[in-house]
Amino acid sequence: MEKNGTGILEQYTGSLSHRIEQEYHIGEELYRGDIKRGLRNSDGTGVPIGVTRVGSVLGYMIEDGVRIPVPGQLYYRGIELNEIVEAHRQAGTFGFEEVAYLLLMGYLPSRGELDRFNEIMNRARKLPNGFTEDMIMKNPSRNIMNKLARSVLSLYSYDENPDDTSLDNILLQSVKLVGAFPSIVANAYSVKRHYFEGGSLHIHFPMEGLSTAENFLRMIRPNTKYTEEEAHLLDMMLMVHAEHGGGNNSTFVCRALSSSGTDTYSAIAGAVGSLKGPLHGGANAKVMEMFRYVKENVNPKDDGSIRDYLAKLLNKEAGDHSGKIYGLGHAVYTISDPRAVLLKKYAKHMAEIKGYAEDFQLLEKIEEMGIPMIQAKTGSEIPMCANVDMYSGLVYTMLGIPEDVFTPLFASARIAGWCANRIEEVVTCHRIMRPAYRAVIKRAHYDPIEARPSHYNFQL
Repeated sequence: MEKNGTGILEQYTGSLSHRIEQEYHIGEELYRGDIKRGLRNSDGTGVPIGVTRVGSVLGYMIEDGVRIPVPGQLYYRGIELNEIVEAHRQAGTFGFEEVAYLLLMGYLPSRGELDRFNEIMNRARKLPNGFTEDMIMKNPSRNIMNKLARSVLSLYSYDENPDDTSLDNILLQSVKLVGAFPSIVANAYSVKRHYFEGGSLHIHFPMEGLSTAENFLRMIRPNTKYTEEEAHLLDMMLMVHAEHGGGNNSTFVCRALSSSGTDTYSAIAGAVGSLKGPLHGGANAKVMEMFRYVKENVNPKDDGSIRDYLAKLLNKEAGDHSGKIYGLGHAVYTISDPRAVLLKKYAKHMAEIKGYAEDFQLLEKIEEMGIPMIQAKTGSEIPMCANVDMYSGLVYTMLGIPEDVFTPLFASARIAGWCANRIEEVVTCHRIMRPAYRAVIKRAHYDPIEARPSHYNFQL
């Protein structure tokens, strides 16, 4: 297939695109009545389609039918995320492995159970023999999320029993995937950097006895060096991103695919594809893109210049002209996003020692000024907060993690939640998801080919 954009297929589809756009157009007036566009209620809340014991997101209470905003809380198997993170920060221990165990097994492990799980993780991080050479290095991709999805699908071929959907087998596949994801991402980045950016090719194997966070920093850096503070900050990021309720887009995709009875690799690859979207996992990169625009056009010490530029963003006069201030607002959280609160609390010292203190302060000003400006523009009185994406991109940047690895690293944490939700869907639901679309098709007759008008003029 020709790749220069001037091939016969591109000319053919280009000549038809305007006509096809007309055929696909559906007017806003047809989205009426009981249609829940985007599976959202009229007040923006999600349409309930199931129950879960994996994760819970709380941003408001319902009292007498009215939404009452409350400080945001995120629960993993009923335990508040903040409590888990604070316990590990105070003890100076790494927590992502314990979080993965909690999500997958449903309960906190004993010391012996966690030690055994860490031993299993050491093995799971090692990719199958020849996998990196055959599946990652051959036919490299410019997009690491694309390579991650393809790698997940290819793991099917290395599994002796890939279609077995018994609990034992799905749990086995899940543990392997939690271990493999960071290794795939680190290797895919090294290959991408070599083939498309001219960098040296460094493939580092995971080391036994290290946590997921330590191993990832070790594998992604040419010199394998990292500090304890860097590793603990990344570990917190992994804990923060491990799960976020069954209703987020990628988890819903995973559950929808799982409801069909498909294999684990297909369900997880679908979730990866969802997270790749800029409205989901790619939001942290959009924040950093916006942040670059802000830095280029404001005086960080002049609040007036910041406010003026934010107004231009909202009026579609600057940035990507979307009219959005990325990183502000959330579908559930109102007063606060607990993940953003944790990031702000523990990333500030890293910003100071890494030379990003001014950037961190500028993000705080965007949050402080942007929220009332958005509320004034929309006329909304509902409280609004910064979401986790407002600060996660800067945290990754401070850790020396390239922007095109932000979302794949997010996936390396969320794989624990995806697998837990998949297991729950397979074990408890037993019904394929089958939403409905209202047809608004105009009736037509089948015309003989001689009587049909031509809508394009194209010569081979």
